[in-house]
Amino acid sequence: MTTAPHRSPAPDDSTGLPAPDELAAALRGRIEGRARFDPGTRALYSTDASNYRQVPLGVVFPRHADDVATALAVAREHRVPVTGRGAGTSIAGNACGPGLVLDFSRHLNRIHHLDPERRTATVESGVVLDTLQAAAKPHGLAFGPDPSTHSRCTLGGMIGNNSCGTHSVAWGKTVDNVRSLDVLLSDGTRLTAAATTETELDALCARQDRTGALHRDLRALRADTAQLVRDSFPDLTRRVSGYNLDQLLPEHGFHLGRALTGSEGGCAILLGATVDLVEVPAARALIVLGFDDSYAAADQVTRLRGLDALAIEGLSAELVDVVRARNPSSPALRLLPGGRSWLLVEVGGTDQRDAENAAERVRRAIGSQAESVVHTDPARTGALWKIREEGSGYSTRMADGSERWSGWEDAAVPPERLGTYLREFDALLARFGRKGVTYGHYGDGCIHVRVDFDLLTGSGAARYREFMEAAADLVAAHGGSVSGEHGDGRARSELLARMYPPAVIDAFARFKDAFDPDGLLNPGQIARPRPLDADLRLLVAPPTIPTRTELALHADDGDLAPASRRCVGMGKCLNTTGGVMCPSYRATQDEQHSTRGRAHLLFEMLNGSVIRGGWRSTEVRDALDLCLSCKGCKTDCPVGVDMATYKAEFLHHHYRHRPRPAAHYSMGFLPLWLTLAQRAPRLANAVLTGPAAPLLKRLGGIAPERDVPRLAERSLRSWWRHREDRTATGGPRALLFPDTFTDHFDPHIGRDAVLALERLGHTVELPREPVCCGLTWTSTGQLGTARRVLRRTARLLRPHLDSGTPVIGLEPSCTAFLRGDALELAPHDPDVRALAEATRTFAEHVEPDRERWQRTGGGKALVQRHCHQYAELGFDADRAALAATGTDAHVLDAGCCGLAGNFGFERGHYAVSMACAEQTLLPAVRAAEPGTEVVADGFSCRVQIRQGTGAEPVHLATLVRRALDR
Repeated sequence: MTTAPHRSPAPDDSTGLPAPDELAAALRGRIEGRARFDPGTRALYSTDASNYRQVPLGVVFPRHADDVATALAVAREHRVPVTGRGAGTSIAGNACGPGLVLDFSRHLNRIHHLDPERRTATVESGVVLDTLQAAAKPHGLAFGPDPSTHSRCTLGGMIGNNSCGTHSVAWGKTVDNVRSLDVLLSDGTRLTAAATTETELDALCARQDRTGALHRDLRALRADTAQLVRDSFPDLTRRVSGYNLDQLLPEHGFHLGRALTGSEGGCAILLGATVDLVEVPAARALIVLGFDDSYAAADQVTRLRGLDALAIEGLSAELVDVVRARNPSSPALRLLPGGRSWLLVEVGGTDQRDAENAAERVRRAIGSQAESVVHTDPARTGALWKIREEGSGYSTRMADGSERWSGWEDAAVPPERLGTYLREFDALLARFGRKGVTYGHYGDGCIHVRVDFDLLTGSGAARYREFMEAAADLVAAHGGSVSGEHGDGRARSELLARMYPPAVIDAFARFKDAFDPDGLLNPGQIARPRPLDADLRLLVAPPTIPTRTELALHADDGDLAPASRRCVGMGKCLNTTGGVMCPSYRATQDEQHSTRGRAHLLFEMLNGSVIRGGWRSTEVRDALDLCLSCKGCKTDCPVGVDMATYKAEFLHHHYRHRPRPAAHYSMGFLPLWLTLAQRAPRLANAVLTGPAAPLLKRLGGIAPERDVPRLAERSLRSWWRHREDRTATGGPRALLFPDTFTDHFDPHIGRDAVLALERLGHTVELPREPVCCGLTWTSTGQLGTARRVLRRTARLLRPHLDSGTPVIGLEPSCTAFLRGDALELAPHDPDVRALAEATRTFAEHVEPDRERWQRTGGGKALVQRHCHQYAELGFDADRAALAATGTDAHVLDAGCCGLAGNFGFERGHYAVSMACAEQTLLPAVRAAEPGTEVVADGFSCRVQIRQGTGAEPVHLATLVRRALDR
């Protein structure tokens, strides 16, 4: 075991818990996994995806069951509460606790056995759902429950919360798919919890050990409450609230595993499980039904439930409006029929025709009640499901910038009462002066909602309580459940008394005590709950340092506090495949190097109670050190966290009036050094590749493993000045922006762009003086210098801009900077704004004329999208332009190349840089067929590919020039 350095505060006398270093000392040398008690780790695990915050004493990352048992024994010795945690995506506050947190997601994540014949899988608690689904898929099987966090949620977390997901109308909740659980009780007893015959139960009760005592207590509880449970538990498929006492009834086989499902880690620690798998249909179709409003959609649910649908999900107009505002090019927007509320109804079949026939039955059943369209193409259905899956993020920040929160997150009512409930719930919102975005599992009567609660003030918290109590009364009046998927947690456990009679609440306490008599396991959930308005994160940890930013931060009105609140913990940045976010997490699998982890550390830095030192915080600095500033989170994160911008702001404050790392001077001032080196490029190349190179790298903070790219012997601007065959077409003018990288390293790309533009009839111009966008200074947090450089460039180009000349960028990072980040850096400069409005990519400029140079037979190509282009500029024009060159292009879903400007060159970053590249990009390039072009418009991408594979990538401008030559 290793323990990280820590600076522990004194023990909190109000809790009676020991200090973190005392617990660390007790664990040291006793487990194989890591245990961390440093302020950074404690801050990272102080919250989950909920509104709540409890700072733990420390976090253990057990490698195996023995580590779990040892950590539990130490916690028991010191009377420290224990909270199990998977992906940390619990929305109700189920996975944050004040004692010791056990993170099962790092090591206890193996699939022990998958039996296609019996349709079962035996897994450890930290197995990610998508990992299980990938293993089951070749057999035509899947685990039925599939929450929207399927790419990172763990089976242990799903069992703890009794998760459901999109397809619950067909395959039920997690509890319906559990065979047995491998659990550890708080006293260290390990047992298998499964269905039990009455004979077996008698034998278990006869045992004179902890297992026997447990079963005697539970049998007595059943005897006392059986009829009460039958009479009091709501009859609906989405009852997740409370303990599953009904599973102890004889008619359910005294199924201890299912009784523990949904107990939120408060009764036993889950080590593993055997779960059922379902057979998935060979083909699917998605019917999208458009209604005038959400009430009309809800009123039709019962008509759809008898049609063997796999899913019946609802989208609201407000949710779609957010998508339209944040991503107007989303293909899903064009796939919706008319209306202001939509139902997504998925059906399956033995083949595509069978699925389409099932879809037609749904259309006929709904008749003229809704507009409808059927989609079978996986790309189209995937785009529509993405809106639904990311609803909890999209609905947190609305199109007007307002913040909305969970809390009353997933109540469920009988589906036949859904329309009435929604009408009355909206009236309740109006009565409290609140607004909410509803969507969710309409087919099961389960509604997700984010509400604009005021959680920043004491009076707001009081009104939050009033609303929650009134909402619980409303749901109970409809025979519903205050939780229909995410569990009760901190948000709703106190409300169980408004849903169940007092005798059931007493029975819950007896159930908890039978397993955990000392109350060590995840206290405050379900039984003996903490108040729902206690430990509200925004209220108990407000900012204590100035939060106004140097950058404009338009999305958050120049304030880092609301920017840090953007992250609501849903954890999409924990994905390990697809999209761009978050490359350093994918390489390290460490929470502090995820977008979520960094956002939480910034939040805690502003508060200062755990992360101290304010802007000089070393914990935040270290977490941001591996941020590649790829900007993938700005697009991939449903709430638009922009960590690259926050990193630049932090570095600006952190190093203000202080010496900076050497790389900030070597890489941050790169445009200046290259301009000087261009006076003698051969000498510069000789020095940077000769015997002095190691010393120069060390002095410049450059990774010794990196080769410094060679300067071109003649820059683009030099070629332009001395060019003798310049073509004056008389056509429309276009100003080519000679960015630092194209100008000094790859001027042939600029020459190809000039030739292509001229052959398309443009009169090409280049600036008379060197220009720079200021990106390298911004990415290293040298914002004052960056602003001066940017404003100088904008002033120099103003005559071109006044004449309406477009500015054509070749380097995606610089082009994206001029279009977006420049306005964050100098928001009030009219020259900068004019430059931003005039800037476009090469593809955007030439693609409208593609009919003039359309070709066929251009060969195959792998295409690496630059991260900044992915996040800021879009790729539609590039796809069209590539197709016009005749190129059979395969655009890689490879994420960041890993070099990311200065990142991959800085000392200490090489291993992470290459790990990012080796995930998809470099293996794809190596595996490409001979003759396949590798297209990479970004200089960093090209360097990484050159140094990692030896391949020589090309720019789109070169392909267009070649097409024109043909």
